[in-house]
Amino acid sequence: MRHFDVQIIGGAVLHDGSIAEMKTGEGKTLVSTLAAYLNALTGEGVHVVTVNDYLAQRDAEWMGRVHRFLGLSVGLIQRGMKPEERRYNYQRDITYTNNSELGFDYLRDNLARNSGQLVMRWPKPFHFAIVDEVDSVLIDEGRNPLLISGEASEDAARYPVAAKVAELLIRGIHYNVELKDNSVELTEEGIALAECALQTKDLWDEKDPWARFVMNALKAKEFYRRDVQYIVRNGKALIINELTGRVEEKRRWSDGIHQAVEAKEGLKIQADSVVVAQITYQSLFKLYPKLSGMTGTAKTEEKEFLKMFQTPVIEVPTNLPNIRKDLPIQAFATARGKWEYVRQEVEYMFRQGRPVLVGTTSVENSEHLSDLLKDWKIPHNVLNARPKYAAREAEIVGQAGRKFAVTISTNMAGRGTDIILGGNPKMLAREIIEDSLLSFLTQELPDFEADGERISEKVSKIKVGPSSLALLAKAALMAKYVRKSEGKYWTYKEAKTIVLESVEMSQSLDQKELEKLANEEAETYPLGPTVALAYISVLKDCEVHCFNEGCEVKRLGGLHVIGTSLHESRRIDNQLRGRAGRQGDPGSTRFMVRLISRITNDETIPIEGDAIVKQLLSLQVNAEKYFFSVRKSLVEFDEVLEVQRKHVYNLRQLMLMGDSESCSQHIFLYMQAVVDEIVIGNANPVKYVDLG
Repeated sequence: MRHFDVQIIGGAVLHDGSIAEMKTGEGKTLVSTLAAYLNALTGEGVHVVTVNDYLAQRDAEWMGRVHRFLGLSVGLIQRGMKPEERRYNYQRDITYTNNSELGFDYLRDNLARNSGQLVMRWPKPFHFAIVDEVDSVLIDEGRNPLLISGEASEDAARYPVAAKVAELLIRGIHYNVELKDNSVELTEEGIALAECALQTKDLWDEKDPWARFVMNALKAKEFYRRDVQYIVRNGKALIINELTGRVEEKRRWSDGIHQAVEAKEGLKIQADSVVVAQITYQSLFKLYPKLSGMTGTAKTEEKEFLKMFQTPVIEVPTNLPNIRKDLPIQAFATARGKWEYVRQEVEYMFRQGRPVLVGTTSVENSEHLSDLLKDWKIPHNVLNARPKYAAREAEIVGQAGRKFAVTISTNMAGRGTDIILGGNPKMLAREIIEDSLLSFLTQELPDFEADGERISEKVSKIKVGPSSLALLAKAALMAKYVRKSEGKYWTYKEAKTIVLESVEMSQSLDQKELEKLANEEAETYPLGPTVALAYISVLKDCEVHCFNEGCEVKRLGGLHVIGTSLHESRRIDNQLRGRAGRQGDPGSTRFMVRLISRITNDETIPIEGDAIVKQLLSLQVNAEKYFFSVRKSLVEFDEVLEVQRKHVYNLRQLMLMGDSESCSQHIFLYMQAVVDEIVIGNANPVKYVDLG
């Protein structure tokens, strides 16, 4: 096995410090190994940056074997890791992480009070980075700086009061909204009503200021919608990243917005905060002497990459021609009409047996469509930010390309997911193992709800062969014995971990080694080797089944992708389209939009055929230009901070890690400067004249 020629081209582009635009399914993850290995040979460390923990862990597991075989060490940074774990993994030759964890580790290191708290490679933490989905990280996420906050002394009791006042105020009478920049403006009537309700003479009174609280309450009311911008879980309002569809538990809106949302939902108000450290992704990645990236959609933003990072975008040819059919956009006058037509198209494709992926822009919309499909008895899977669905992400994506499969997803399935026609045999084999064994180890049920049916009758588990059935039966008896010998049932999570650890043995030991191990430990009922042997046998059955089913799905036309709204950028739409037609497979896509959508907010657009499409695309281009100007302004502001940040952070590192002589010299220089300032500020130049 070797890299395709086009993959070697991609590796050369990355090593050159450029951005490689490679279409979905062309093997970007494998391409990254070429540049990562070559640049790690210096011993200075390479960071492979993905957009979430799931992809970082997947890539570290898959590609880590290649690097370890070649003699390099591999690290992985994940949310929730302790400082000592992070420190160990950053010292590896190649470290896989996501952009958020990388940025926060950098900021936390520069708030450290002693060298023992540092986790990155100091004094040179940055050498070479490969950023997967680079346009998402540096452009889409570029509007949101990374912030570390500390508690501020703010009166939390004012937020619920302001929320009640906001409920009294009527849009268009008491206040006006500007959708373009999410701002609100009180009218004279609104000011009078608010002052009356709050029993104050002036909302902007410095001694008793209410204006900020009322304005934030109105913003929370108008612009921050539950199950769209955030979800409520365990008494907390958690932000949903609208670009990725994922929950960001560490992130909070600043300037009192998050507290206003909590007040609106009747939640406990968390302490207000002040920013103690911040950096934009643009400034963070400029710290790398050498930077490269990969994505399927970057050429449209080449000017921005050149302007911001002096990094060109190179299109890498596909290994096989793209035969996907992108059907014309269909526009509808009402949301009801659009969703009904989406339902009809899903049903039509389902009756044919073609797999369907429906992309939605919010948790709310994904569950609305799910309810419609339930009414029509169309079995399907849902993938969104809710824990019961997000926990099954790998399983859902693994079967999204199977015959009769219907998957409704937020943007979680837009990037980094590879939908294989016929299904993912490894994922299906693991599901069969879990279904066969978990009931013997736990009495708990998994934390999810079925949509129609968890897996429909037509998208059923495959029928495994006699040898696999025998091994599964043996593994089930072994699991039952282990549970009885322990004298207890495990939790569902613990039981699943036991099974998965057993399956992972098949990755490190071959079949003969496992058989030998099982025979040697026969008297102790070895669950691990027995499950691993069953998995190997089931996997072979799954590979044959998935290949045959994949051929059938290709004959039917491949994966059909439906987009239910145009995004702010054409790139995000193209990411969704790119789920179909991977590696020369057939496939088709269609976008269905309501005219009053996120990118228009204007009911005056005429309902006309081609004119609608042209106007929608024109609005997308205008939205792209607007958000580019927002990112540009943010970067220009951060560049001013960067000068000060760089000076302060360098000084902090010197104090933490410098030798005593260097530290003493700097301390004496500052002491001298302070003394000079005191003398100049207090000495009378007339009285103490130097007469020579």
